[in-house]
Amino acid sequence: MNVYWTDTAQEHLNAIHAYIAQDSLDYALRMVDRLTRRSQQISDFPLSGRRVPEYEMDQIREVLEGAYRIIYHIKLDQIDVLAVVHSARNVLHSREETD
Repeated sequence: MNVYWTDTAQEHLNAIHAYIAQDSLDYALRMVDRLTRRSQQISDFPLSGRRVPEYEMDQIREVLEGAYRIIYHIKLDQIDVLAVVHSARNVLHSREETD
C-alpha cells in the first residue's frame, strides 16, 4: 500500500530537522532519514502500529522512532502520515493550538 506524507507531517519533519540541526546537521539528516524510512514498515504492515490512545479509531495508528510518534491514517487505498510529534507532546493539545 502506498504511503503519503501530508503537508502537516512534512512540516513537522522540517521543524524536527531545523531544531536538531542547530546542534548537528549530520544528526538532523540521520533522524529525518530514520523517520521517513518507517514508511516501509507502515506500507508493508499497516496494522503493526498501535492505536493512538488519544483517538478511538482503529484506522488511526502510530509507530515510534526514537522519541517521535509517527501518526498515520489507514484508508482503503492508501496510508496518510498525519503527524510526526515528540512523544512528550499531547497530540490533542497540539491540534487545538493550530486550529
